[in-house]
Amino acid sequence: MILDDIDARPGSATSLLRTVVGLYLRDLGGAVATADLVALLDAVGIRPTGARSAISRVKAKGLLVAETVDGRPGYRLAPGADAMLARGDRRIFAYRQQADDDPWCLVSFSIPEGRRDARHQLRRHLGWIGCGTVADGLWIAPGHLIIEVEEILDHLDLRGAATLFSSGTPRPAGSFADAAARWWDLDRLAALHRAFLAEHDRVRPRQDPVADGAESARDAFSRWVRAVDDWRVIPYLDPGLPPSALPRDWPGTASVALFADLRTRLEPLAAEHVRAVVTGVASPAGR
Repeated sequence: MILDDIDARPGSATSLLRTVVGLYLRDLGGAVATADLVALLDAVGIRPTGARSAISRVKAKGLLVAETVDGRPGYRLAPGADAMLARGDRRIFAYRQQADDDPWCLVSFSIPEGRRDARHQLRRHLGWIGCGTVADGLWIAPGHLIIEVEEILDHLDLRGAATLFSSGTPRPAGSFADAAARWWDLDRLAALHRAFLAEHDRVRPRQDPVADGAESARDAFSRWVRAVDDWRVIPYLDPGLPPSALPRDWPGTASVALFADLRTRLEPLAAEHVRAVVTGVASPAGR
């Protein structure tokens, strides 16, 4: 099993490559020539030397394997990568907000001191998928994440050290909103949403580039990849808490809407640029 990459910093060459691979490699049959991949990264501002270094790092993480593609050096998705990317698609493109009456998943675990590193990895990965910390050995997540929690436990060989409970809304002392503010770092999550809004709303064109030709396919590709790269960490770290658990001025509602708008306007033209790079034939609408 390949777990999602939680180390790559958004905007870095490695993260942008990971985003390009996740967005397009499956539509290309799972493989791409190295030269074409380098050309795609050039459109988002990564020079060839940096692109090749990033490819090496992503290969070392187990996402890509070397393969000849149409007689040229290239890369194919590693076995098991499809499942990881499909999980990412569900998070990135189908952001799910918990309703007040939806079930919750409680994760109770006890790991011996001799497996301290495994305990650290478990906490790290639970935090990465949006779980909150109720106590040292008790974590909480929206109920629909229970399968992902089990996959993490299996991957770390810790399934026998944990028990999962499906429960109704917790009943802490005080309000659920106050408890949620202790269990999750809501200030950090709000800052991520505000940063996304600040970066991508300020460059949003007021006309539809598909309709008026105001934006080239290459430009749309660059903006779409960077938007996805900045966005894709948010729906992992933000579990989509119900409105009753969030501050009134929660910026997540606006950033979710902005991402959906960017997708509608940029994704089709971006796909045209990818086809043009890989096939060498530009679409008249995307020039």
